Amino acid sequence: MISVLVVEDDRTVAMIHRRVVERVPGFAVIGVAYTGQEAIDRVLQNRPKLVVLDIYLPDVPGLEVLRRIRAAGLGTDVIVISAAREPETVREALRAGAVDYLLKPFRVDRLIQSLESYQQRLADMELNSSGEVSQSEIDRLLGRAQPGQGDGALPKGVDAVTLQRVLKILEENPQGLTNQEVAAAAGVSRSTAHRYLRHLAATGEVQAEPVYGTVGRPELRYRRSGV
Repeated sequence: MISVLVVEDDRTVAMIHRRVVERVPGFAVIGVAYTGQEAIDRVLQNRPKLVVLDIYLPDVPGLEVLRRIRAAGLGTDVIVISAAREPETVREALRAGAVDYLLKPFRVDRLIQSLESYQQRLADMELNSSGEVSQSEIDRLLGRAQPGQGDGALPKGVDAVTLQRVLKILEENPQGLTNQEVAAAAGVSRSTAHRYLRHLAATGEVQAEPVYGTVGRPELRYRRSGV
């Protein structure tokens, strides 16, 4: 389980960020900090794996909080969420070690995508602990193309076998399926199914249609294109 500290001075926004993080399997929010100093203290005390950090804080600036977190050497990573659009602010956050930078206002699915990408990055970093690490493993970790890969190479976290299984499931269910139904049929987690469906939707092989009539945010139903 990936422990997360949410840092945001607006309490309403902080609760929204907390709820989004808690929706993603594999993540657990251990607390919310409303000031920069509180964030630093909570990181040193609780050692979360990930901090979702706002830049504009009432005391210690978010960039300074980021620098102190990284300097602590606890292996804590940071996703920045901010309305700050100045190029130098973005560059400074990335130079200081932020793993992602989301501009406010943002779509909920963009934060979910960031969390899932971070989760996959952690999985990719589990290098072979026995023997020596190969160059291909290092290239995979750095997100570099392997020799012989072209533009059709699959993105990180998507393998051809599972991709074909998801496509076959959708072909066998022309009425369309929700993310949860695809996950159950494929024997994978909901976050994994969502990653594959998002990739297929981006390539045009799958169409996503909202399903209304339920309480709350409409759910998406995925159909195989041309079926």
